[in-house]
Amino acid sequence: MQTVLGSNGQIGQEIAKELYKNYTKDIRLVSRKPHKIHDTDEVVPADLMKYEDTLKAIEGSDVVYFAVGLPADSEMWEKRFPVMMENVIKACAETHSKLAFFDNTYMYEKNANVQTESSPFVPVGRKSKARAKMAEMLLTAMKKGKIEALIGRAPEFYGPDLTQSITNSLVFNRVKADKKAIIPISASVLRTLIWTPDASRALALLGNTPDAFGQTWHLPTDKSVTYKKLIEITKEVTGKNIKYTVLPMWAFKIGSLFNGQVKELMELLPRYKYNNIFNSDKFKKRFPEFKVTTYKEGIQQVFKK
Repeated sequence: MQTVLGSNGQIGQEIAKELYKNYTKDIRLVSRKPHKIHDTDEVVPADLMKYEDTLKAIEGSDVVYFAVGLPADSEMWEKRFPVMMENVIKACAETHSKLAFFDNTYMYEKNANVQTESSPFVPVGRKSKARAKMAEMLLTAMKKGKIEALIGRAPEFYGPDLTQSITNSLVFNRVKADKKAIIPISASVLRTLIWTPDASRALALLGNTPDAFGQTWHLPTDKSVTYKKLIEITKEVTGKNIKYTVLPMWAFKIGSLFNGQVKELMELLPRYKYNNIFNSDKFKKRFPEFKVTTYKEGIQQVFKK
């Protein structure tokens, strides 16, 4: 039995599909109101804020994938994520289930030019500190031998369909709507984006690779790229004459006074001033057969009719 926590979210859905396709038909989907993806799926409604629910959701699992997402709400992250992590660690330890944790890079230093698995945590901002706390809780449990686990860490998303990311929202979705694309802070610094299906495929692969446990892995990405280059690729793919504007920090600050979503975005925006090179060489060397989706291939799927 392989269990996906957060199965209604995009990453959870993609993990479940990858597991079914390549690893097992014995899949359990867990969320507050889970929905089957495949006829053979087991669905278990659970509130991971409650230990009893968490234990029930995890019991009988060989591998558990923690892919729970929450809205971009700092207070919610602070109150819920650490409690969920504590409950999941405890339940996995009690049931001897392995854990694969889908993590992000918010805890890394904002101007760390190259990010590797050994980069120190320098969280700045409420959401960053909440994610750092979760990762530290799990790393401590792993070090003490309480749990067999791995961390799969991903940089900023871009993806198909209704992917909720800065790049999808400000660039691709606006291009689809024949609007001017918006680039945050700078069009010329390097960014590293991960294609969401690649992230999910990679985490499922790690979860089914016994010697991957006990480690942190950067999930595989294409090379780093500037937003200017992304626009050029999008022009090539769509055939559109795409116009864009670079929105400076002061404009976001004004917007944050009137828009709660922009306010929640503010702690992440300073990262867009610096090169952000996410190094996934460790994964690529261990799994050389893994096919990483190029930006052109990904953007072709974003705009596929």
